[in-house]
Amino acid sequence: MAWSRTMPRFALKIEYDGAPFNGWQRQAQGQPSVQAAVEAALAKLEPGPHTIAAAGRTDTGVHGRGQVAHIDLTKPWDPFRLSQALNQHLRPLPVAVLACAQVPDDFHARFSALERRYLYRILTRRAPPVLDAGQVWHLLTPFNLEAMQMGAAHLVGHHDFTTFRSALCQANSPMKTLDEVTITAHPVPHGTEYHFALRARSFLHNQVRSMVGTLVRVGNGAWAPERVGQALAARDRAACGSVAPPQGLCLTGVRYLDDPFA
Repeated sequence: MAWSRTMPRFALKIEYDGAPFNGWQRQAQGQPSVQAAVEAALAKLEPGPHTIAAAGRTDTGVHGRGQVAHIDLTKPWDPFRLSQALNQHLRPLPVAVLACAQVPDDFHARFSALERRYLYRILTRRAPPVLDAGQVWHLLTPFNLEAMQMGAAHLVGHHDFTTFRSALCQANSPMKTLDEVTITAHPVPHGTEYHFALRARSFLHNQVRSMVGTLVRVGNGAWAPERVGQALAARDRAACGSVAPPQGLCLTGVRYLDDPFA
């Protein structure tokens, strides 16, 4: 590991509400983004322009609890003071730096990541969400949990995920290895909340939301569980069940060989 003496590199763990942003990535037309918000806060600490790299380029409306980004600065900041200064300048935007650590020059938030973890939440009950508004996909009737779990089993492993890939996806290949899809049900007042926990080294554009939307078709009885496998094998975007809305999705964590925040 190489440590820079002139341009120290820092890793940031970032939490944000994706609702007011056009995704993580800075937008060419100047629409609000999480990246632009953090870079603007950095510019108030050191002259810019700043360009930060992140582990996950979350879409419009998608949240982050464990996003990781890195930045090169000119001053040898104390990591705690840097995080507090950034949080001061990020207010009142719904973005916060949870942790900050100096890292070696060869650490890269995106390319050094070994695993990304996402959580999708669906609330089923008659009444709309209030305290969790904007954090869950609200549907009215409960699902067949066992059927969804059976359908999800078809997705785990190394596959061509063309069916669950956005037409706008820029990845060179549709081949990905999905390490985990765990679906659990949790009682809440007057309803049930379903959690879809997914793990992989990387995901295609819209892959998680496409898989969750398809599994909901299974959960509500519109699809048999084996149809998920058939849709996957079709390698055809038209075979995808549906795409779940962004507000239920959250990037919960990123794993590295050496945890920079340990």
